[in-house]
Order: sequence, then structure tokens, then C-alpha cells
Amino acid sequence: MFREFVHRARRYLVIALSLSLIAGCAEVYRKNYDALYGPSMPRERRLTEQAYLAQLSGGRVSYPRDVQPILDSRCIVCHGCYDAPCQLKLEAFEGLERGSSKTAVYDGTRLHSIAPTRLFIDADRVDEWRAKGFFPALNERHDSVEANLGNSLLFRMLQQKKDHPLPGTGVLPDSFDFGLDRPLSCPTVEEFDGFAAEHPDWGMPYGFPGLNGREYDTLVRWLRQGAVAPPPAPVSPKAAEAALRWEAFLNGGNPKERLFARYIYEHLFIGDLHFRGLAPREFFRLVRSSTPPGQAIREIATIRPFDDPGGKPFYYRLKPLRQTVVDKIHMVYELDDARMRRYRELFLEPEYAVAELPGYASGEAANPFKTFVAIPPGSRYRFLLDDAYFFISGFMKGPVCRGQVALNVIQDRFWIAFAHPDTDPISSDARFLASQEERLRLPTEKENDPGLADIWYTYWRLQQDYQAAKAGWTRVRSNGRGSGLEALWDGEGHNRDALLTAFRHFDSASVERGLVGETPLTAWVIDYPLLERIHYLLVAGFDVFGNVGHQLATRLYMDFMRMEAENNFLDFLPAAMRRAERASWYRGVSGRLNNMVQNPLWGLDRETGVAYRSGDPKKEFFEQVRARFGQAAGEPDPFVGCQSGTCGYASGIAPAQLEAERTLRPLAFLKGYAISHLPELSYLRIRPKNGRPEEGWTYSLVKNTALKNVSILFLEDLRREAGEDTLTLVRGIVGSYPNFFFDVDEAAVGEFVDGVLSLDSAEAFESKLADRFGVHRGNPEFWKVSDWFNQRHMARNPVTGGWLDLSRYDNL
Repeated sequence: MFREFVHRARRYLVIALSLSLIAGCAEVYRKNYDALYGPSMPRERRLTEQAYLAQLSGGRVSYPRDVQPILDSRCIVCHGCYDAPCQLKLEAFEGLERGSSKTAVYDGTRLHSIAPTRLFIDADRVDEWRAKGFFPALNERHDSVEANLGNSLLFRMLQQKKDHPLPGTGVLPDSFDFGLDRPLSCPTVEEFDGFAAEHPDWGMPYGFPGLNGREYDTLVRWLRQGAVAPPPAPVSPKAAEAALRWEAFLNGGNPKERLFARYIYEHLFIGDLHFRGLAPREFFRLVRSSTPPGQAIREIATIRPFDDPGGKPFYYRLKPLRQTVVDKIHMVYELDDARMRRYRELFLEPEYAVAELPGYASGEAANPFKTFVAIPPGSRYRFLLDDAYFFISGFMKGPVCRGQVALNVIQDRFWIAFAHPDTDPISSDARFLASQEERLRLPTEKENDPGLADIWYTYWRLQQDYQAAKAGWTRVRSNGRGSGLEALWDGEGHNRDALLTAFRHFDSASVERGLVGETPLTAWVIDYPLLERIHYLLVAGFDVFGNVGHQLATRLYMDFMRMEAENNFLDFLPAAMRRAERASWYRGVSGRLNNMVQNPLWGLDRETGVAYRSGDPKKEFFEQVRARFGQAAGEPDPFVGCQSGTCGYASGIAPAQLEAERTLRPLAFLKGYAISHLPELSYLRIRPKNGRPEEGWTYSLVKNTALKNVSILFLEDLRREAGEDTLTLVRGIVGSYPNFFFDVDEAAVGEFVDGVLSLDSAEAFESKLADRFGVHRGNPEFWKVSDWFNQRHMARNPVTGGWLDLSRYDNL
């Protein structure tokens, strides 16, 4: 640990000195730039439709037709969302116009929160972004061919890569740093000469092959011509009509309608809303606007959805999402007439009174059990269950889930089920939940001012008091009987969100419908208070621009919720095995200490209501769940769920693919040290013998890293149990951050499987897999393979799929 600290300190010192030298050179170059190209000043780049068409008639490059597709496939694969390097977000033209910043959004050492810099929210004009410290990536000096190239940071970065291409084989040299938390240089164009001299190989795309000749020429022509774009594409007429209908519905005037709309907004604000059956790539955001329906939207920019909107009248509006969809933050929530009827059924038709609308003081608004106490909890819970996948995805895909420290609060793979709203004694009990609203407070009420004492004493004590009250109430309501399978929500027999699989990929996370893979180490059972708190802690209440105290408090409180969900699951196992089962999840000194100090077992006096016949109750429990849930459980896992090696629903799959899957099947049962040498998340393409070059079958190889426990934030390497690692094999794409691509001929599948099964070192991985079947970062064919996975993913998921992110791609 000390050596790692010294190594990091040296690296940061070298980088700091390098940046100081670059900054010193910048003063010289800045004067030359002013003399060469004139003063810097933002210009209007969005032309009118008429002016833009006139330019195109003269043979100019089209931004939407020619440029944006290149940026999508070669740039936003790293430059998207909050973790875009230097905040250069390229999903939309406005992000390119805005440019870059030297301030990092993700900073685990930040003592003070920073002002938010959300594209389309926190500023409208380029000059406003310049006032916030952003500097241009495009030329903002005199409009001339020379200036449009020489004063363009985008051009200089592309030219740098062209002048210094990557080696075509093997791993890249140590001069490249691909660490998730690596310090970024973020030079301005005035500083670029010094940056280029210091790091000649760091042109864009960083650490990947450069653009091909056509792509490079297209972007250079566009930059030379002034880098302009047309107005944003209008909303389709049908979507515009649907948006107006929904805005009218969400802006009712009586207190009951207003409270319902607030509840909906605070849960859907993070989603990409889609009108079911309309254009598959047209999405909206639910926002609060100072302008009513029918007028241009003026979004009220608050950090959290429950922050005070300013005291003046506001309206819930559907704002078009005018940017390319990136998979890592793409959470789709669909709207249609059936959804509107469901909302009426849950929130507007039940008889309840709203005497007074709740306010927005942080101590109250951060607690949904206070804010929405008037709405029956059964209605709230059923709303969440209807789209449980969406709400769990908010935890997995939202801003909170980024980085190893943030994510080692969960196991690498676990299954999730939900308490039934009709039979669970807690989830729909308004009287009990109202009595517990103080104990259900969250550290988000402190905004960016929680202290460690708050977590380790105040909120831990509140959690323990709540758990004790819950155990007592459950004992009374159940007359001492244990929980049976009827206590689990079965998706009404058809909803596939009833059972989920969560994956942690070291520094990212994802969720899949159904029970994927073999029976995992742990499972969660989530009831209404737990599901609501997960959302308000990790989604609605999380401030990505907050300080280290806020981030640490969020991480630590999530420990409490994980343990509560695990203990809910233990209620379904025989009482006699619960302590031993939980002890297997929390091994080592830190795990045992965790269980003694902050994780008491509740309900040991209540025997389970599930009847068991085998010696493996945990596995048998989920077998019974599958049988009871019917269609809601989905088809069996195609690799570990079918004794014959093929499943009934595989009848639509070509015989050659089924044969390849039979060959792959041993990987799904692999366990032990060989797995530790694999990347966290790999995508595998198998190219059929007699198929066209663009054809292939897609699989995800998910590495499940075994740990003694997940009780503490740091020292994960000291808690590793590599001999217990497992591998989950999944048809299709899992997650959004591939760490490596494998490209295998159908005839070589057996050789690939043998290579994985025989791994015993990093050198063996390189020789048996990476060099033979892998796609290295510098491989000249890299972009063709990357494009294939992206195109296949979005073709199969035209509404829910987005561009995959390559920022975690390994240098192997």
C-alpha cells in the first residue's frame, strides 16, 4: 500500500511538472495565435435551415449526414457523459461548440462541491460556457481556412494522430495511461505545441487507431469550411402531439394531481422517455420549466429533482433529447395510453386527501416518506415494480456508479427479487411507514455537508432502529410465521422485471432481466422502503459535482441497504443456516467485524415458510421461484439452465450456432485462478464458416471477481479469493463498457475455449488468447470490430441500445 502511494505521488509530481512546463510555453504561443488569427470570440455556428441548404448546394460537408456519424463511432465512444475526458462531450453539436474544461467532474478528493456543468441545462450559449471556464475545441478567431485548422484543437488532435500513428500490433507502450482516474492534461489550442512535444503519441482518438482517409478528410473539410451545423431536427408530429397530451396530464391543477406529478418527476427525471410505437430513436426528458405547455421550454436548473424550483409557478414539460444516445446512461422509460391509464389507477382514482402540498426544504424534500406520505404506499410501490428494471438501472447506470471504490459496495454478481405488495407486511402499510419516516431519513438531506459521525452514528442508529421496528412489526403481522414464496412479487405472471441479475464489472455495473448464470453467492430481496431509498440515495439525491463527504456518505449508507436486502433474502432460508450462510459472504477480519458491529441478524425466531427437500436450500429456493413465476421468470439460462446444453427457445437459432454454443458451454462452469487472467468484461464475436463478413454471433464473458467480503472501501486486493472466481457466459451484450474484444472463426471456437480453460498466467493469456483471438488497441482492424459490435447491439435493441463506451478498454 505504501509503495502504491509513493508510485502515485511520483506520477502526479511528474505530471504536475510537465503541465507547468506546458503552461509556461503557452504564454509564448498565445501571443502568436493572437497575431496570426486575431482575438478569440465565440461565433454563431447554428445556421438557419435556408442558409444551411444554400451551403450544401455548393458542395459543402453536411454535419448531420457526414460529420456526426464519424464523431459517434470514433469519438463519443470515449467522449460522452460526465466522464468525457476534459468534459469534451461530443454526443451533440452543442458539446463540440462548448469545448473543454480543465476541471474534472469525477474527483474523489474534492473538498468542496463545484458548480454543475450539465450540457443543455447549466448554460445555453457558448459565451456562458466560456465564463464557466470552458475553452474552445473549434476555431473562434478570424474565419479563414488557415485559422479554421490552425486554431482548432480538434484538428490539431486529429493531425497529431495522423503524424504519429500507433504501432499495428501488440500492446501499447507505457507512455499511455489508461487508468480510469488518470490525471488529464486538457491543453488549450494555445498550449497544444507544448503538449504535442511532451506527448507526441497522444493524438486523437487517444490510444486507438486513427481515422481512415475518408473520415479524416471529411472532418478536415468540414473544419476548413467553418464547422457549421443546421438547426436541430424538429420533433416528429406524432411525438409532438403525444408530448402535449402528456404535459396536459402532468400539469393538473388540484393538489392531488400536483403531488402525483411531483412523484412521477422525481422518479423519471433521469430517464430517456420514449413514446411506445413511435420512432425508435426519439427520446425526451421530463423537466421542470418556468414556461407552460405550448411555449419554448426554459428548464429550471437545480442539482437534484427535489431541490426548490424557485418559488414561482413551474410546469412539467417533455424536452426533446437532442443528442446521440450513449448506452452507459441510456435508461428507457416508455409512455403510451396504457401507461396513462395505469397512472390514473394507481394515483388519481384511489381515495386519499392532500391537505397541503409539501415544500422543498432539504430536510423534508430528501425524504420521500415524508414528502409523499399522502399517496398510498401500495400505489407508490406498484409504480416502481411495474418498471423495476428501470429503477435498478438508475443505480447501475446513474452517475453514482463510476469507479472501483464506488462499486465495491456490491458483489460482482447477485440476483434480485422483490417483496409482494399484497402480502409483504411492510411495503403497503401506510401506518407503519408513516411511523418510521424519521428513521428512514437519508444522508442526502445533508446535501454536501454530511460528516463521518453522521454516517457511523446518526444514520447507522436510525437504520438499526428501523430494522428492529420492522422485525417487530413483521412478527406481529405474520403471527410469527416465516416468509413463503407468496411473499415475493411474481410479476403478475408476465412482467420480466420480477427477477433481475446485477453485475459489477470492477469500475462499472449493469443489470439484466432474469436469473443469469449459476446460483450466485448472495441475493437481494427488496421491499418498498428499500427500493425507494435506493432511488433517493443513489439517483435522485446524488450530486456528481459534490464533495468527497457527500460521495463517501452515499457509499457508506449503501452498505446499510445492501445488508438489509441480503438479510431480507435470508428470511427465506432455513433459520438454522442463516448465520453460516451470511458468514460465507463476510469472511476475514473486516467481514466478521462488520457483522458484529453493524449487521445484526433479524427474525431468527421466525422459521421460513418455504419447504426444502435438498441439501442446498439456496439453489433450491430459486428453482422453486422459477417454477412459481412462470413467464415472468423468462427462459432458462441457455448455458447453465439446460441440462442438455440447448434450450427450448433455441429452436430459432441456426444449428451451427447451437453447435458453437455447446463448445462454449464449459466456460459457463469455469471456476478458479484461470479466470483472474481474463478482462472484467469481454465481448466475443464468432464468425460463421459460410457467412458474410458482417455476420456473426455475439456473447459476453463476464468475470465475477471473488472477495472475502465487501465491507470496506479500500484494500480490495487483500480481500481477493481468486480461486473462487467464476465466469458468466451470456448471449448478446452485457454492460456498456467492454474491456476487450475477441474475434473468433467458427472453426476455432474449440481452440479458444481450450485457451481460456488452460490459462495460468498473464503471459499465457497474451499468447493463447490476446495475440491469437484478441483485438488489441492498436490493431488496424479495431474500428471495424468495434463498429460491428455497436451496430449489432443497436440493431437488436433499436430503442434501448446505444453506443458502447471504450474508455475502459484494456491495453492487452
